[in-house]
Amino acid sequence: MKNKIVVTIGDRDYTMLAVEDEAYVRRCAAHVDQQLKPLLSGRLSIADGAVLAAMNIADQYFKEQETAESLRLQIKETLDESAQLKAELSEAKREIFKLGNKK
Repeated sequence: MKNKIVVTIGDRDYTMLAVEDEAYVRRCAAHVDQQLKPLLSGRLSIADGAVLAAMNIADQYFKEQETAESLRLQIKETLDESAQLKAELSEAKREIFKLGNKK
Protein backbone atom coordinates (compact mmCIF):
# COMPACT_ATOMS: atom_id res chain seq x y z
CA MET A 1 0.00 0.00 0.00
CA LYS A 2 1.33 3.41 -0.92
CA ASN A 3 1.56 6.16 1.66
CA LYS A 4 0.65 9.72 0.71
CA ILE A 5 3.09 12.04 2.44
CA VAL A 6 3.49 15.80 2.10
CA VAL A 7 7.10 16.96 2.45
CA THR A 8 8.71 20.38 2.15
CA ILE A 9 11.79 20.78 -0.01
CA GLY A 10 13.17 24.19 -0.86
CA ASP A 11 10.21 25.90 0.82
CA ARG A 12 7.79 24.09 -1.49
CA ASP A 13 5.39 21.32 -0.54
CA TYR A 14 5.42 18.08 -2.50
CA THR A 15 3.02 15.18 -2.16
CA MET A 16 4.90 11.90 -2.33
CA LEU A 17 3.42 8.47 -2.89
CA ALA A 18 5.69 5.82 -1.41
CA VAL A 19 5.57 2.26 -0.17
CA GLU A 20 8.16 3.18 2.45
CA ASP A 21 7.06 4.45 5.82
CA GLU A 22 6.56 8.15 6.49
CA ALA A 23 9.68 8.56 8.64
CA TYR A 24 11.88 7.25 5.85
CA VAL A 25 10.31 9.50 3.22
CA ARG A 26 10.68 12.51 5.51
CA ARG A 27 14.33 11.61 6.13
CA CYS A 28 14.95 11.48 2.37
CA ALA A 29 13.17 14.80 1.84
CA ALA A 30 15.15 16.40 4.67
CA HIS A 31 18.39 15.24 3.07
CA VAL A 32 17.40 16.71 -0.30
CA ASP A 33 16.28 19.93 1.39
CA GLN A 34 19.56 20.12 3.30
CA GLN A 35 21.47 19.81 0.02
CA LEU A 36 19.23 22.29 -1.82
CA LYS A 37 18.84 25.16 0.66
CA PRO A 38 22.45 26.41 0.62
CA LEU A 39 22.34 26.48 -3.17
CA LEU A 40 19.19 28.63 -3.23
CA SER A 41 20.68 31.34 -1.05
CA GLY A 42 22.37 32.82 -4.13
CA ARG A 43 20.79 33.71 -7.45
CA LEU A 44 20.09 30.19 -8.64
CA SER A 45 16.63 29.17 -9.77
CA ILE A 46 15.03 26.25 -8.00
CA ALA A 47 15.62 24.15 -11.12
CA ASP A 48 19.34 24.96 -11.23
CA GLY A 49 19.61 24.42 -7.47
CA ALA A 50 17.84 21.08 -7.82
CA VAL A 51 20.28 19.98 -10.53
CA LEU A 52 23.28 20.96 -8.39
CA ALA A 53 21.76 19.26 -5.33
CA ALA A 54 21.15 16.13 -7.41
CA MET A 55 24.78 16.20 -8.54
CA ASN A 56 25.96 16.52 -4.92
CA ILE A 57 23.73 13.64 -3.85
CA ALA A 58 24.92 11.52 -6.79
CA ASP A 59 28.52 12.28 -5.82
CA GLN A 60 27.83 11.18 -2.24
CA TYR A 61 26.09 8.04 -3.50
CA PHE A 62 28.93 6.96 -5.78
CA LYS A 63 31.57 7.66 -3.12
CA GLU A 64 29.58 5.55 -0.65
CA GLN A 65 29.35 2.78 -3.25
CA GLU A 66 33.13 2.87 -3.71
CA THR A 67 33.62 2.73 0.06
CA ALA A 68 31.21 -0.19 0.37
CA GLU A 69 32.97 -2.06 -2.45
CA SER A 70 36.33 -1.45 -0.80
CA LEU A 71 34.98 -2.82 2.48
CA ARG A 72 33.56 -5.87 0.67
CA LEU A 73 36.98 -6.55 -0.85
CA GLN A 74 38.68 -6.16 2.54
CA ILE A 75 36.19 -8.57 4.10
CA LYS A 76 36.74 -11.07 1.27
CA GLU A 77 40.51 -10.84 1.66
CA THR A 78 40.20 -11.30 5.43
CA LEU A 79 37.92 -14.32 4.99
CA ASP A 80 40.30 -15.82 2.41
CA GLU A 81 43.25 -15.28 4.75
CA SER A 82 41.27 -16.77 7.63
CA ALA A 83 40.45 -19.86 5.55
CA GLN A 84 44.13 -20.23 4.60
CA LEU A 85 45.24 -19.90 8.23
CA LYS A 86 42.60 -22.42 9.30
CA ALA A 87 43.88 -24.89 6.71
CA GLU A 88 47.46 -24.32 7.87
CA LEU A 89 46.41 -24.82 11.50
CA SER A 90 44.66 -28.08 10.64
CA GLU A 91 47.76 -29.28 8.80
CA ALA A 92 49.98 -28.32 11.75
CA LYS A 93 47.70 -30.21 14.15
CA ARG A 94 47.87 -33.31 11.92
CA GLU A 95 51.67 -33.07 11.90
CA ILE A 96 51.79 -32.70 15.68
CA PHE A 97 49.49 -35.70 16.06
CA LYS A 98 51.67 -37.79 13.71
CA LEU A 99 54.83 -36.79 15.57
CA GLY A 100 53.19 -37.60 18.92
CA ASN A 101 52.19 -41.08 17.72
CA LYS A 102 55.71 -41.93 16.45
CA LYS A 103 57.11 -42.07 20.02
